[in-house]
Amino acid sequence: MQLTLDDEKTKALLTEVLVEMLQQKREVFYEIILDALEEVGLANAILEGEETEFVDEAEIQAIL
Repeated sequence: MQLTLDDEKTKALLTEVLVEMLQQKREVFYEIILDALEEVGLANAILEGEETEFVDEAEIQAIL
């Protein structure tokens, strides 16, 4: 017996699996999305920092 799936059946099956996983493992997906958002924020901060002037380490230490 050979199992074949067309594109529509595959898409429907994957959608069903993802929805079920989201419902059962909500906290896992929440953590994944939160981590991804933090990474995007960090990347944006790095890009912004590359466009500004450098500050002498002594100035930073004086503030701390």
